[in-house]
Amino acid sequence: MEYRSLGRTGVQVSVACFGTMTFGWDPNDWGSHEDVSIRLTDFAIDLGINFFDTADVYARGASEKILGKALKGGKREKIVLATKCHGKMDDTDPNAWGNSYRHIIEACDASLKRLKTDWIDLYQIHRPQPAVPIEETIRALDDLRRAGKIRYAGCSTFAAWQACEAHYVAKSLGAAGFVTEQPPYNLLDRRIERELLPFCRTYQYGVIPWSPLAGGMLSGKYLDGKAEGARYSASDPGGRLKQLPTQKLLRLKKLAEKLDMSMAKLSLAWVASQPGVTSPIIGARSEEQLKESVEACQTMLPEKTLKLIDEIFEPGSHHVNYYAANFGPNSRGA
Repeated sequence: MEYRSLGRTGVQVSVACFGTMTFGWDPNDWGSHEDVSIRLTDFAIDLGINFFDTADVYARGASEKILGKALKGGKREKIVLATKCHGKMDDTDPNAWGNSYRHIIEACDASLKRLKTDWIDLYQIHRPQPAVPIEETIRALDDLRRAGKIRYAGCSTFAAWQACEAHYVAKSLGAAGFVTEQPPYNLLDRRIERELLPFCRTYQYGVIPWSPLAGGMLSGKYLDGKAEGARYSASDPGGRLKQLPTQKLLRLKKLAEKLDMSMAKLSLAWVASQPGVTSPIIGARSEEQLKESVEACQTMLPEKTLKLIDEIFEPGSHHVNYYAANFGPNSRGA
């Protein structure tokens, strides 16, 4: 397994980060039963993965609970465990979401209990919330760090200006601030290349891309009509399938075949090969799928191949909406 530095922290994480968003959801849709989730966690560790990502909002806490069970028995100590807060955890409580000091402190304590751990290695703000001053968010995270409940803090799907604002507000407060950003990044949405990625490279932020396969759209499933159990097979609330650039995907498929690779492996290797990227977040419902994804993350594509891919999907372009960085004052994100 290849390991990379998590931004400027010096912590070494596997080039593949195992995302557990499917844990606890209906397996007849796109989720995984608890026993399957625990088995996949064990297999991931056997492959050398030491970086796991979850969030409180995934199946309203079920994902964290299952991951906590999976990491018991001495496995936790060598794992870099990341989770997130921001999402709505109670439909009847108006304060049970967001980036306020109150919610972040309460959410962290709840995540620690579900994960059955004394500390969280990387605690991330799942989405920005401009209605809450970033000072309040930074203060909450720094107090959690000083209390030993978290070791580092990160953000997810922030616009470049929001990450920059948080960076300099933290400096003015004498706080540690964010050390990572978790943005959506795939061939169908390359907008983070315009400003966010340059910011992260300049200030040595770790970059942990989510949805590197665009919910399976870059695996070819939706082209071949074999999308049963895939992310958007049952529902597509964002209308992303309607935005699918079929002709471009067919060109990518042809290139993958020429390279004797699957579309999924080529697309995932492309993300892992981008300068500044730390660890793409991979999901899996089987050992075979997990193994292929790990191999893809360790496949560095040659410059010639990267240029051929750029001819299909131009740098900075987007065809399917993932990176929604135009959050309103009270937005809960995408």
